[in-house]
Amino acid sequence: MEKQGRMKMVSYALFLVALFQCSFLAVAILDPLDFLALQSIRKSLHDLPGSNFFASWDFTSDPCNFPGVYCDSDKVIALNLGDPRAGSPGLTGRIDATIGKLSALAEFSIVPGRIYGSLPQSISQLKELRFLAISRNFISGNIPASLGQLRRLKTLDLSYNQLTGEIPHSIGALPELNNVILCHNHLSGSISPFLSKVLTRLDLKHNALTGSLAPDFLPPSLQSLSLSWNKLTGPVDKLLSRLDQLSYLDLSLNQFTGPIPDRLFSFPIKNLQLERNLFSGSVQPADQVTISTVDLSHNRLSGQISPMFSTVQNLYLNNNRFTGKVPASIVDQLLAGNIQTLYLQHNYLTGIEINPTADIPGSSSLCLQYNCMVTPVQTPCPFKAGNDKSRPTAQCSEFKG
Repeated sequence: MEKQGRMKMVSYALFLVALFQCSFLAVAILDPLDFLALQSIRKSLHDLPGSNFFASWDFTSDPCNFPGVYCDSDKVIALNLGDPRAGSPGLTGRIDATIGKLSALAEFSIVPGRIYGSLPQSISQLKELRFLAISRNFISGNIPASLGQLRRLKTLDLSYNQLTGEIPHSIGALPELNNVILCHNHLSGSISPFLSKVLTRLDLKHNALTGSLAPDFLPPSLQSLSLSWNKLTGPVDKLLSRLDQLSYLDLSLNQFTGPIPDRLFSFPIKNLQLERNLFSGSVQPADQVTISTVDLSHNRLSGQISPMFSTVQNLYLNNNRFTGKVPASIVDQLLAGNIQTLYLQHNYLTGIEINPTADIPGSSSLCLQYNCMVTPVQTPCPFKAGNDKSRPTAQCSEFKG
């Protein structure tokens, strides 16, 4: 019996040794520097209540099998931290500077949560990095100028954080940038040119950016541009004329001046937002406008309304200085239900050929008030349009006839 007991103890000891060796070998397949970096990153981050992303991060097993960790041979090539499912509570803590030790890292992302502190300068050591996305957290401080050393970076998404300071010139000089999303921060200063010839998306809305934009500020490859809710100034007609691949454009709520290039309306844009600027001059597209939504409201545009806008589904020309009569083709499309929104209030329009008994489709909205005419039809207008039906006669005398 005693001999059998000793044999069982020896067998158990051998089993423990084998288990330890297996665990050691599993851990040992990862480069030691990457292994230690992952440990430090894990210590600096925590699951928010309701999240269990790190529950299976057990460093007695192979880290390449951890959720969010992807390896090639013995190196970590992608690190996607946090549960990507919608509604996940996310993570909290700081990004540890040892992130820079993951020398083969090509992709680094963190799901929305409560990550705080500044971006580590060491991220600039990740020479293979192509994708950097840390959105909807509480990252603060400046964008490190050293990110300009990431010459292979294609996507930079630091949106919805608390970043301050200027956008470093070095970011704009990155040659392979495809997507830059820095919206909803507190960035300030002027914007330097983006030189990447493959840039397709630039989103800088909801910041405090200032200054004007040079004609060569952006490459013709751009397809989506959003600069709204900033303090940008100056003309943009020469810049926009070059961007003939645009499918989305939002420059609203700035202080841009000068004309809107007629050529812009022939671009493959689906949604055009230029409202609440200081654009001036006439707007005369050469052909029928195929853009579904055109918002030119709250500017200083003048001249007659072009009949080429009759093919626009949602047309906002209110709060400008348009004169003359509303084109008959626009009225026809409104009555046919093809125009869903037609806002013309607060201009100097002198007439519209529409029967007072005309039946405007219930799906369409028309507002004509505060122009230089007696409104032939009474339709609901936005609350901000006010209660006055027509402009004072003194303001309209020069537009009679």
